[in-house]
Amino acid sequence: MENNNPFKSFWMAGFECSDQLNHYGNRVDLLTETGHINLINDDYKLISGIGITTVREGIRWSHVERKPYTYDFSTVAKMIDAGRNGGIQQIWDICHFGYPDDLTPLHPHFTQRFVGVCNAFATFYRDYCPGDQLIVTPINEVGFISWLGGDHASTTPYARGMGWNVKYALVRAYIQAIKAFKAVDPNTLIMSTEPIVNIVPALDATMEMVIQAEEAHDVQFQATDMLTGKMCPELGGSKDLIDYMGFNFYYNNQWVASDFSGLPWANNDPDPRWRGLSSLFVEAYHRYGIPIVLAETSHPGEHRPNWLELITRECIKALQYGVPLKGICLYPIIDRPDWDHLHYWHHSGLWDADAENPFARVLYEPYADAIQAAMKVINIY
Repeated sequence: MENNNPFKSFWMAGFECSDQLNHYGNRVDLLTETGHINLINDDYKLISGIGITTVREGIRWSHVERKPYTYDFSTVAKMIDAGRNGGIQQIWDICHFGYPDDLTPLHPHFTQRFVGVCNAFATFYRDYCPGDQLIVTPINEVGFISWLGGDHASTTPYARGMGWNVKYALVRAYIQAIKAFKAVDPNTLIMSTEPIVNIVPALDATMEMVIQAEEAHDVQFQATDMLTGKMCPELGGSKDLIDYMGFNFYYNNQWVASDFSGLPWANNDPDPRWRGLSSLFVEAYHRYGIPIVLAETSHPGEHRPNWLELITRECIKALQYGVPLKGICLYPIIDRPDWDHLHYWHHSGLWDADAENPFARVLYEPYADAIQAAMKVINIY
């Protein structure tokens, strides 16, 4: 392993750990729905068998703090034990879309409560894992969850026209939480995770539409701009708060600003507006100068191998362009159901399951072959 890279393996696996309230107001705990919370030892054997020893996991804030300022990390301790026993390094999400029942990002106590759980987790981890490197993502995908809950009314706080307010509140708490982690353990590493997207004008766009598309494209950087102090300096952000920028990239991360129609990625006659992931990474790295991790990527169904082949080519290009890419996380590694319609399973993991057999681990062999091929051509250590 490179001396300047804290990750145990370049290729990583993510276990879907959202515990959010969904569009219908129902709590959805995907660690339970997928069975990973009980099958974690077996799941770690599966991923280590293909050479992956670094994972993304979540503590599930709504579970560890059922009463304000009262924390129960007993389940997290069992997950840590599984990692130790299996030789697996864990990157921890504190808030992966879910908040305790009595909180929303707009609640006046939100920052205090979030700093509280982060301080408690940092202290617990220091005492339970003395000397171990703690790597955390305080809040997953601020940009997405602020839109989903603040503009699309599909999760807490179920609002419209409030996306900026939710984003500002989340980043305010995020910055204070990072400082809390560093106060307990100055060696804590922070990996932000945000979607990386490409928003384009229509082919027959007017100049006004072109400008609107450029502005919409730039919105994706607001959360990281605030975290790094480029924007809203009153929040106290600075570049040294972030050690690694995680970016999440899926097949539907590129669309037309005016009508939200997606840009196809697999056509024989590609859309000239589609941008390779490598160019998006270059844009982000030039903006911030912080090492990058592809923190989530996958594709549903039969095109999983094709998507991974594309991603691998683009990551090689990014490295050739001088982008310090430190890892690629296959997310999810185990199949997952849809948040809002739990009967529908995405079939986007390496191991499939379905509503009738939610704890199944059925290997999708074409994807497994593609992963092994990708590891042969890009594996930094």
